[in-house]
Amino acid sequence: MKFVVTAVAFGLVAFTVAAHTNQAQAQQITGAGSSFAAPIYSKWGEASSAATGIQLNYQAVGSGAGINQINNRTVDFGASDMPVPADKLTEHKLMQFPTVIGGVDIIVNIPGIKPNEVKLTGPILADIYLGNITKWNDKAIEAINPGVKLPSTAIAPVHRADGSGTTFVFTDYLGTQSPEWKSKVGASTSVSWPVGTGAKGSDGVAGTVRQIPGGIGYDEAAYAEQNHLTTVMMRNFAGKFVAPTMAAFESSAASADWSKVQNFAIDLNDQPGAGSWPIESATFVLLPTDPKDEKQSAAVKKFFDWGFTHGSDIAKSLLYIPLPSSVHDAIRAAWKTVPGTM
Repeated sequence: MKFVVTAVAFGLVAFTVAAHTNQAQAQQITGAGSSFAAPIYSKWGEASSAATGIQLNYQAVGSGAGINQINNRTVDFGASDMPVPADKLTEHKLMQFPTVIGGVDIIVNIPGIKPNEVKLTGPILADIYLGNITKWNDKAIEAINPGVKLPSTAIAPVHRADGSGTTFVFTDYLGTQSPEWKSKVGASTSVSWPVGTGAKGSDGVAGTVRQIPGGIGYDEAAYAEQNHLTTVMMRNFAGKFVAPTMAAFESSAASADWSKVQNFAIDLNDQPGAGSWPIESATFVLLPTDPKDEKQSAAVKKFFDWGFTHGSDIAKSLLYIPLPSSVHDAIRAAWKTVPGTM
């Protein structure tokens, strides 16, 4: 799949989607947060501006910063890959809704190893990030990779240094695989890492892994695909080893049960299904229930309504999974509780 994701989309500087209509007449909305979601919001912005008259200014600063900015009302919407707990939504007068679903890939730099040639499991991955497994030819890794010539190179774990929703998804997954990880580290946008090197943003993780022989890290699938990163296969809930492909992401998304969650706060990690990719997440938008400007709130809803109605093919081209139509309908119903008519 070919698509374009600019480096700015993953950086700390704002990118502005230029409207195809007269910019003086366009209504601008501002958002900040998830770098995971930056590619799709950028493309939706480019594609929708002529029809909606809305210009998007979005800062891919990470989920933690996005949550802080919407709490402080310095943007019209926040964006996070970590669902915000119900009490925090109430405290800060926010509603949240998902926009798309995406996978998180495991990327490596192992001398002599090709993409998806190496297999890993959740427990092994947790032990790597706990510092319990330190060499690529460790017996546990060799046992599930017969016939693969693994070097004695030291493993160099890399993680996000900034508050990141991708980190939440990754650490939440490790917690499902390792009681030791769950008790010692836990899951959040920022954790106290037992070992490894921190890097800022998706591009920072990718660049650091590429620079260090033996490196391993995690990045959103869109970024990994665009930048031709070396990924691994992972063992899923069904015990099958799968590669991070669109089919695997779709299989995992299809197993999700949205009917049993509040505030759309679904956990998509380690879903059942023989073909399912095990590390996956929805990405969320945070919208004030007491907007300072109802016209701005209405414009945010109009923008994402366009994405839900017209943006599915764009999402798929970027390796995101569109939400089911039933979830789109539930989101539109929830929007009615927020002032501002589309």
